[in-house]
Amino acid sequence: MKIITHQDILDLNITPAEAYEWSEFVIKNKDKAILPPKISIKPENMEGVFCNVMPCYLGEFGGVKMVTRYPDRAPALDSQLMLLDTTTGTTQAIIDANFITALRTGAVCVHSLLQFAVKDFSVVALMGLGNVMRATMMILADKVKDRKLTVRLLKFSNEHELFAERFGSCENITFEYCDTAEELIEGADVVISAVTYAGQNVCEDKYFKPGVVVIPVHTLGFTNCDLFFDKVFADDYGHVKHFKYFDKFKSFSEVSDVVNGRKPGRESDEERILVYNIGIALHDIYYAGKIYNKIGEKATQVEFKAPTERFWL
Repeated sequence: MKIITHQDILDLNITPAEAYEWSEFVIKNKDKAILPPKISIKPENMEGVFCNVMPCYLGEFGGVKMVTRYPDRAPALDSQLMLLDTTTGTTQAIIDANFITALRTGAVCVHSLLQFAVKDFSVVALMGLGNVMRATMMILADKVKDRKLTVRLLKFSNEHELFAERFGSCENITFEYCDTAEELIEGADVVISAVTYAGQNVCEDKYFKPGVVVIPVHTLGFTNCDLFFDKVFADDYGHVKHFKYFDKFKSFSEVSDVVNGRKPGRESDEERILVYNIGIALHDIYYAGKIYNKIGEKATQVEFKAPTERFWL
């Protein structure tokens, strides 16, 4: 069994194109996977603490992802992954999943943008500029090298300046800073939010232009859109069926159904579209399998063998 660390994964220099390709494959093949519902443990008297366990299989790759959140820990969120050989049941590796989580979230976000945005989109609004949004911008910049974009950033501390500096070498992208959510969203073709806290909806309905696609990575701040947007898509029905306004969605489909031609996606440039990619561990497991294959003998090998003979306690 191998131990694959965060640094091991960084050293592989996974390209934006690879990440996008991996997530695209998972989305297209979701119906071929075994994907049980997520198990969530929330201890009593421990506010904000949870442990989520997510098993899944897809072809040659299988495993279990575990995500924990402890608000007083730094970082509060942490995740690991156990990768299995699906033919033998052998544990192949224990893998740090924090980088994988951010990268696959960004790749899925860009996939939804390209799948559902109007063809001539040119104004992209971003809020919540941490690692997930950086991964999103990195992959988007790679996919639209020949398209001129105006990318609006919601001001927060100095994060907007650091974000623009990080991607300053992208000559086809112009960055603008916005003081308010209303200024950020009004007239934007694409709105992506990765904010981790929103006590209320970020802005009134009137600021969302016809044809906009909104992608709330953490689902926060856009419940008003549930009621008046023309179509809602999600990575998995089970993730949204409990939403307060689910029964009031005008139209709902899974993204994988659109990709495979079973359901329609965008049908006009006037449709306002909402995409909830809550996150399925299938992406993480597939990424982990690809990383395991790429890393070869470089990872730390740990001797861990099950008993080969029958034994009694």
